[in-house]
Amino acid sequence: MNPAMTRAEREEASAFGHAEAPPTATVGYGPHPDQVVDLFLPGSRAVPDLQAGSESRAVPESWAAPGSRAGGGAPPAGAAARVIADSPPPAPGAAPPVPLVVLFHGGAWRAPYDRRHLSPLAAYLAGHGLAVASVEYRRGPLADGPAASAAGPGQPRAGRWPETFDDIAAALDALPALVRARVRWADVDADRPVLVGHSAGGHAVLWAAARHRLPVGSRWRLPAPPALRGVVGLAAIADFGTARALGVCSHAVDQLLAPHHPPATPGPGPAEHVALLAHRLACTDPSALVPSGVPTTLVQGGADIDVPPAVAEAFVAAAARAGQRVRLVRVEGVGHFPPIDPATTTARTVLAEITRLT
Repeated sequence: MNPAMTRAEREEASAFGHAEAPPTATVGYGPHPDQVVDLFLPGSRAVPDLQAGSESRAVPESWAAPGSRAGGGAPPAGAAARVIADSPPPAPGAAPPVPLVVLFHGGAWRAPYDRRHLSPLAAYLAGHGLAVASVEYRRGPLADGPAASAAGPGQPRAGRWPETFDDIAAALDALPALVRARVRWADVDADRPVLVGHSAGGHAVLWAAARHRLPVGSRWRLPAPPALRGVVGLAAIADFGTARALGVCSHAVDQLLAPHHPPATPGPGPAEHVALLAHRLACTDPSALVPSGVPTTLVQGGADIDVPPAVAEAFVAAAARAGQRVRLVRVEGVGHFPPIDPATTTARTVLAEITRLT
């Protein structure tokens, strides 16, 4: 590695320098190419006729389309029942089901960064006995027209509104049935996962754990707290107010929440823009949705210059004011990428924090 590189550059090069790990299977939760989940299973737990790395879109589009399951409705009867019904019940005294980790990647909600860069971490967790579902979701395309003023001409925009949030919600709603249809009966506890996310993915898991706290009428609101073992955010964009003030990831939060409209179509005026931004912040800022009631841990590099520690600290403080205790694990001397790099000791810390929730 080039000795002239900065510490942050060396950490990033190491995290992105691993070979992509092939998943056990890839399954779809909707019709869009980005509405897919990679499954990494410990040992031999895949359904025998599903080859490693194969793709299946077994979820009917009418069930899994973005937004169609907001509110946590159940899948249609029999949607994933065939495999389950044909599998034998667990033998008396059988080992308990393997915990499921649902993994969301980062990349500031921008299209060039996808789930594949987290595949080495997913394989690392699977190698330690965890089942992992690594979620893809729609991110911001290359900016053009009015969006170029915010992202810069030819630069990727951060996120798609509302599609990014549609996909986070739809994936989590669909996952229990998808996982049960792909693994042996009762081998994986698909109904009570641990949510783990890095950077923008850390925001995704904090937000997903608090969907029952969304305003009444929100398309993503759940009627009750989600059934989760817990949440682990890694260098998470956990507090939008602090992230916006610091311009985190080239002002990614502002881009994510900003209204986008077709070229030559008038956008909202200043007053409407302010009102719309306030509404979107209320629906998306994790610090505005505490207390979630879900056990929550943040793992934060003390030397992170991409998502500085102040962002995690602001979320912890907001949660405390709302009566929720958040566990903050600060790893001194490391930056943004060691938590997702299986070659680092920080990744072992991440594994330990996930394990304590299972």
